[in-house]
Amino acid sequence: MNAIETTDAVTEVKEWLSANWDPDLTVGEWWERFGTSGWAACMLPETAYGKGLARSEVVRVQEAVAEFGALPAPGGLGLLLAAPTIATHGTPEQQERYIRAIVTGQEAWCQLFSEPGAGSDLAGLATRAEKDGDEWVITGQKVWTSGGQIADLGMLLARTNVDVPKHQGITYFAFEMDQPGVEIRPLREMTGRALFNEVFINEARVSDAAVIGGVNNGWAVANTTLAFERAGLGAGGGSAASSTAVPGSIAGDLGKRVGDMVSARSRGGSGGPGGLSGSFKMLSALARQTGANADPGVRQDLARLHTLTEIARYTGLRQKALRASGSDIGGIGNIAKLSMSIMLRLSRDLGLRLLGPRGMLHGYDTASTDALAGLTGGAMAGAITEMALFAQAPQIYGGTDEIQHNIIGERVLGLPKEPSNDKVTPFRELPRN
Repeated sequence: MNAIETTDAVTEVKEWLSANWDPDLTVGEWWERFGTSGWAACMLPETAYGKGLARSEVVRVQEAVAEFGALPAPGGLGLLLAAPTIATHGTPEQQERYIRAIVTGQEAWCQLFSEPGAGSDLAGLATRAEKDGDEWVITGQKVWTSGGQIADLGMLLARTNVDVPKHQGITYFAFEMDQPGVEIRPLREMTGRALFNEVFINEARVSDAAVIGGVNNGWAVANTTLAFERAGLGAGGGSAASSTAVPGSIAGDLGKRVGDMVSARSRGGSGGPGGLSGSFKMLSALARQTGANADPGVRQDLARLHTLTEIARYTGLRQKALRASGSDIGGIGNIAKLSMSIMLRLSRDLGLRLLGPRGMLHGYDTASTDALAGLTGGAMAGAITEMALFAQAPQIYGGTDEIQHNIIGERVLGLPKEPSNDKVTPFRELPRN
């Protein structure tokens, strides 16, 4: 089914939904049905519980699911990052063990990459993994771990060889979060939420069978994850895929009636900082509501936001066509990430301009958010102020914008790298701050 056309895929998923959607199922039962059908993660290969569809086609399928009124696929980093990485590098046994539990929402994932001394220089990570029989003993610290407090598993990078250059001695593990030796501390942000966490690991254990892509080959596997992250975070994605139900055993949503979760979604769901998709519609609606759509400056910024969104969409279609012919767009994931940052900043500035003084007010918990919505005429303002506060983060997470520029300059344009012996010096001999 790799050659499914978009219209055919949309027709097929609608037919499947008509035959299978049942609002009286539990969330877990629905996701089991949806995930094993291939439609929940239709971007994955058919051999990994997917349909092999291109990104632009995936967005159309997600929109069709939302329009039908069914609960979308399990959200989070499992579906966005872990599943496609394991589909690329994992063994058939690992794909069955991990990907099935992701697409059916049984397990939630987080990303255990960044460390206090290894953010932009990710290859400088110091978390150690030492072999002990058929297990590895992990000790170290991670930070900026999105969703770590509700994750069943983590994509863990750890150093398994300090006697080779830093990029060569890293291994990628599927790491069980609920075990002795793992402490998770949420970090509250200026939005009022705590999406990120610190994770302290003290002699925790992971099976040798959970090594993804081979020992000391973790940098190559990590770059696959980062490529999916940049593409997923980049402009042009669909928010139709978002779900009010949270996957995994910790969040407690799997036993709830799925029809109730769809109703919660239609009432506005759980909020959140939001994505790019839909921001143009929200801001243009606010401009009409306030009469600011007659302002030439506002109209110009709305046109620019719409143009950037369409460029991102067409770039995705172009990439699909090139891949079909065996080619590629160099640095497309990095370009998409930079485009997202630009669009979020534009959305932030335009949204606050439209809100005027109201943009200075923000609710940092549910009660204050609801109170402000009641006093100032709706929830749209709260969504915009949260988007404005959140807009600073994407320039940093997923690889800073500066790192994206460096990658494009060095790997795509062929510009010379900064002088460094990092790639030939054993890790244990590198200076540490």
